[in-house]
Amino acid sequence: MSRLLIVGSVAFDDLELPTGKHDNVWGGSASYASLAASLFTPIDLVGVIGEDFPDKHLQTLRGHGISTEGVERAAGKSFRWAGRYDATLSSRTTLDTQLNVFADFKPKIPASARRAPFVLLGNIHPSLQLEVLEQVEKPRLVVADTMNFWITGEPTALKKLLHHVDVLVINDEEARQLGEHHNVSRAAAAIRKMGPKHLVVKRGEYGALLFDPEGTFFAPAYPLEDVLDPTGAGDTFAGGFLGYLAHVDAKGGSVDRAAFRRAIVAGSAMASFCVEDVGPNRLLTLSGTQLRDRLGQFKQLVHVEHELDALSLLR
Repeated sequence: MSRLLIVGSVAFDDLELPTGKHDNVWGGSASYASLAASLFTPIDLVGVIGEDFPDKHLQTLRGHGISTEGVERAAGKSFRWAGRYDATLSSRTTLDTQLNVFADFKPKIPASARRAPFVLLGNIHPSLQLEVLEQVEKPRLVVADTMNFWITGEPTALKKLLHHVDVLVINDEEARQLGEHHNVSRAAAAIRKMGPKHLVVKRGEYGALLFDPEGTFFAPAYPLEDVLDPTGAGDTFAGGFLGYLAHVDAKGGSVDRAAFRRAIVAGSAMASFCVEDVGPNRLLTLSGTQLRDRLGQFKQLVHVEHELDALSLLR
C-alpha cells in the first residue's frame, strides 16, 4: 500500500448554521483530509491536540486505518474555530480563533512515516510545511494547501515552499491573490511559474479546476438538494484527491495526466458527501459502495451520449 502522510490541524469548531448552533464539533484540516483519504489508502496523521481532546476521536481515526502515532497531546486546550454561515451557506464570518496548543506546534514526523511517498501539507504556516519536508525522505508527490492569511503575511516563506511543492490546492480568491491577476487562468500560469507543476483551484459549489502542463481540466460539483455544513469540504476534497492518487499507485497504475483528472473527480465526490451532515459525521459512515455509486453519477453529469460533430451542426 502507498501510505499518505497528512500534516495539519486537529481541532474543535463552534458552528452557527441555518440549522442551528453546533458547539464542540470535531474539525481541523488534517481530520477532514485524513478521513477522506482513508477510504483509499493508509494514512499517517501528524498534528497536535490539547488535554480536552477525547480519546474516542483518536480511536475513530485508528478504526479508519489512520495512524495517530504522530498526533501529539500537549498541555492546554485544542485549537478552536468559531464561525457563522449565512442563510445560503455561501459565505461565512469568523467569530473567534483560538490557536491554543496549535500556536506552538512543531511537526514531528514519526520514523515510520518519513518514507511515505505521498505528502499532504495542510493549511499551516509555510515555514512549518517546509519543516515537514525536511523530515521526509524523497516523497514522490507533495501536495500543499494555503490561504490568503499566509499569502499576505508570509509571502517569502510561502514562495520558498512553492519551490518544493508538486501540487498547490487553493480556492479561486486565493489563486487571484497569489497569482496577482483577476483572471484565474492567467493567475494559474503565474503560480505554476513559482514551482508547482499542478494547480488545483477549488470553486465550492461551482466545482474545481486543474491547471497542469497538459492544459486545463474542469470537474463539476455534485448537485445536492440538501447541504447542511460546508466546513471542511475543501480539506475533504484535498484528502480525496491525493488519497485516490496514492490508491492508483498502490494498484500499480500510473500517476499520470488521466489519473490526476480522475483524482479531481474523486475529490469532488468526497466533498459532496462531507457537506451532507454537520462536521465530519457523513465521512464517518461513508462506505466504498456509496462512493462508487456517486462516482458513477459524476460520470453521468458530464457524459454526452453521442459524439459531437461541430461541423455537422453548421448551416
